[in-house]
Amino acid sequence: MNTRNKNLPAEERRAVTVEAVVSLAAEQNPNGITTASIAKRMGLTQGALFRHFPNKDAILQAVMEWVADRLLARVDKALRGTPSPLAALEGMFMAHVEFVIEHPGVPRLLFGELQRAEETGPKRMVQTLIHRYGERLRRLLEEGKTLGELDAHLDTEASATLFIGTVQGLVMQSLLAGDICRMRKDAPKVFAIYQRGIRSVQ
Repeated sequence: MNTRNKNLPAEERRAVTVEAVVSLAAEQNPNGITTASIAKRMGLTQGALFRHFPNKDAILQAVMEWVADRLLARVDKALRGTPSPLAALEGMFMAHVEFVIEHPGVPRLLFGELQRAEETGPKRMVQTLIHRYGERLRRLLEEGKTLGELDAHLDTEASATLFIGTVQGLVMQSLLAGDICRMRKDAPKVFAIYQRGIRSVQ
């Protein structure tokens, strides 16, 4: 693998770098990830790494762009063909959970960036991701209210916040337990409670 990494085209090298960072974040505190450790994981020198990225923040920016693209693509795929807004919300919830299970380093990286006091490119990318994710949620919630599937008096903003917070809560619990896969078992039960709080009582 190391030999192959040394001979990759530029775009592929950048993609492999992103994958290395996500992999390292699943194993350790993201704050401890250095350009040296990234290069070592890839079987490269730091000099070779800096030919594609000027600094660590540029690497993290590429990682956050990768996360945003992959997560939103996964969510959009889950939304296609769903029979109702509520079913779409459940599909979105479960798709997010599966994404985290497949890439456990991602939430560590996201939380780490949001905790930084200064404004950085990677932090702005995380904020943009949350905004774009929230737009999809609010649209589904409004559609559900219009169709009578969700409570007509539902606070859309609060419901979107709770949805995101519920996923984050599942992530935190699984990280504390040291078992990211427990999310797969807990998610359907947790979503069922969320659903009861927002759906229309007929």
